[in-house]
Amino acid sequence: MISFELTRKIALITGASRGIGEAIALNLAVYGAHCILVSRKIEGLETVKDKIVAAGGKAEAMVCHLGDLEQIEALCDHVAKTYGNLDILVNNAAVNPYLGLMTGASPGVFDKTVEVNLKGPFFLIQKVVPLMEETGGSIINVASVGGISPGIYQGIYSITKAGVIAMTKAYAKELAPKKIRVNALLPGLTETRFSAALIENKEIYQTALQRIPMKRHAQPEEMAGAVLYLASDAASFTTGTTIICDGGMLA
Repeated sequence: MISFELTRKIALITGASRGIGEAIALNLAVYGAHCILVSRKIEGLETVKDKIVAAGGKAEAMVCHLGDLEQIEALCDHVAKTYGNLDILVNNAAVNPYLGLMTGASPGVFDKTVEVNLKGPFFLIQKVVPLMEETGGSIINVASVGGISPGIYQGIYSITKAGVIAMTKAYAKELAPKKIRVNALLPGLTETRFSAALIENKEIYQTALQRIPMKRHAQPEEMAGAVLYLASDAASFTTGTTIICDGGMLA
């Protein structure tokens, strides 16, 4: 029988303090995973941790800025010393500091977006590989439909997400012999604080809805099921692929 059971699995979720990351963490915990919740600030993480524990799950909150390689190193050292291995990594943390034309973007916003959205996940994967080599594992990178069809005024963000998709495929080929699967989730327009500027702008939002056959945006919880599949043994022969959850936008 196909099982989504994650009991005794250790899962690390970045950007877990709210939105899609929170929804993913809550769902993985329901299926038995011990969740290591990671974000730049502890406050939101503690709230998510409390929700998991109150529901009978297990979780730990840790601060780590994905744009800082030393903090990534410290995070992985902690996981190694505390748990000995890692079964699931969800690279969800991302930034989008600039909403506008690429021709008006500064080098600073370009560097920050690449640093957090692409460079951070790249090196986090590199650092967790030794924690997965012995038993195998699953890595899920949260990209975006923007990586395939760039969003309005989201050029730089979309470029980094296209890089995440390519990174997913490259790492999948490299790590398959180590029994480490690497896949990507591509959310469409989802209601989070991250996307509030788009949803609250009536003109941009109506333009976006015209591209979505389901004529609505998603809730964060609607992304969690795809990640559960990719994290579990139900996806044991799935690697190097993308799961698109976009209401039909790219159909």
